[in-house]
Amino acid sequence: MSRAMDTVLPGRHPQALDEHLVSLVAPASFGAEQYRVLRHLVEQMRRDADLRLLAVTSPAVADGKTTTAINLAGSLAQTPDARVLLVDADVRRGAVGEQLGLTGPGLVDAILDARLVLADVARHLSMFNLWVLTAGQTTSAPYEVLKSPRLGELLADARRQYDYVVLDTPPLAPVPDARVLANSVDGFLMVVAAHKTPRRLVEAALDALDPAKTLGLVFNADDRPLSGYYSSYTYGRYVSEHSGDGHQAGRWRSTLRKFGDLVRRLS
Repeated sequence: MSRAMDTVLPGRHPQALDEHLVSLVAPASFGAEQYRVLRHLVEQMRRDADLRLLAVTSPAVADGKTTTAINLAGSLAQTPDARVLLVDADVRRGAVGEQLGLTGPGLVDAILDARLVLADVARHLSMFNLWVLTAGQTTSAPYEVLKSPRLGELLADARRQYDYVVLDTPPLAPVPDARVLANSVDGFLMVVAAHKTPRRLVEAALDALDPAKTLGLVFNADDRPLSGYYSSYTYGRYVSEHSGDGHQAGRWRSTLRKFGDLVRRLS
């Protein structure tokens, strides 16, 4: 870890970052406080089940998973002695580096070149007490890259070196990439855009994940402005239920009933 690059965000002050990244740009804000509630639940999962590698996904594109992943990682990193790594595992359309103003080698580079270790490619943002591994170079074979045993090795190293590893993973509906990562992570949080993501896609995404690794749902409702922070979030523990009758709508209602007493409204 001693070789990790200590990085000042190139060409920008932290306050020039997207205002939705409240855990980084406005950690004392009400919006950031809501992510600390989510952080508290993740911390409980670590104590109860040694959860360290947490993947953030979504049923479809533009549901808000990258913003959620960055804010959750930033919130976890607010504990002074915590070691938190944010990984952009969406190697088709990596957005973490763009949102944080980071360029250079990243996850794909380390997968393709076994000589690179985490310390060579992880960027330490000391101002946020956060390490970031961007997606890195583009690849014409993203699925094959993610299937590489080398990815498992890198994530195993990350598990040993960090208290928490938050992965921004591809959406579940359009591509199979996130499912490839299932064996390497401890669980998934699924981000759903309220009033936008079709229920059929939510159902398909839930069916695509191992119920034992589906940790929770994050409902992202971006149509309710709140004191300059343009997203409100509802999240809670997702309780899986297998149904053999094929009635997906019934399963959805049953899931929400079980989910209801654990939901917190973050608004």
